[in-house]
Amino acid sequence: MDTANTLIFTDMDGTLLDHHTYSFEAAKPTLTSLAERNIPVIPTTSKTFVELLELRETIGLTGPFIVENGAAAYIPHGFFAKKPAGTVWQDGFWCKSFTSSKMYWLKLLEKVKPDFAGEFTHFSEMSNEDICEATGLSPAEAALASQRQFGEPVLWQGTEERKEAFIRSVTDRGAYPLEGGRFIHISGDCNKGAALQWFVEEFIRQHDEPVTSIALGDGKNDIAMLEAADIAVRIASPSHQPPTLKKEENVYTSTLHGPQGWTEVLTRLLF
Repeated sequence: MDTANTLIFTDMDGTLLDHHTYSFEAAKPTLTSLAERNIPVIPTTSKTFVELLELRETIGLTGPFIVENGAAAYIPHGFFAKKPAGTVWQDGFWCKSFTSSKMYWLKLLEKVKPDFAGEFTHFSEMSNEDICEATGLSPAEAALASQRQFGEPVLWQGTEERKEAFIRSVTDRGAYPLEGGRFIHISGDCNKGAALQWFVEEFIRQHDEPVTSIALGDGKNDIAMLEAADIAVRIASPSHQPPTLKKEENVYTSTLHGPQGWTEVLTRLLF
């Protein structure tokens, strides 16, 4: 395929990063090839702004990124020739936010707690050690993961049936819960797909040229992104089935897990 103006939007945990070890070793050669061809790799993740600052440096990415399941997009100065529409300058990036702050969602969770006593906990109530145990992150990584700005991850501890009741309850109060690989993310009417669409439209506005978007993900919280992209890549997981999509055309599913699958499909599509 023609790779001119190709944008790659990628989930992190379980996709570019291994589900168990968080390694991206298998994707390194492909990341290098993409950089040589000036194809942006845009992390589109449930992770926080501070997590992405560190992770981008580790991986060697210097471009834009989308955090907290599409809650906000951050674009480094110079990526676009002009200020991106609707953004504010924040922490050294142009930031476009799509939802309310974390405090709003913490207040909502307080309202439903009496109905689900002892059935869930969430990041703001968990110790750093608790977060480490639930995520497999190191203490330093867990500290970064807890610094959320736009939503709150809930760790469900009750039954599947009661989880559905919890999801209905927070939805009735205006939240748009998203189930990731480990947590239910409580936030507003934002998702990775809407953030992807905004970014693609801004890219077209700035460059006045067509764009091909490729999205890669492994979980339910990636569905909106996979549906919104021109090309959807479902990454196989050792812990769950690939997400079910409504779209049927330009959908690929890796046979390998995580970063191995990431490299497998992108190599087939672009090289």
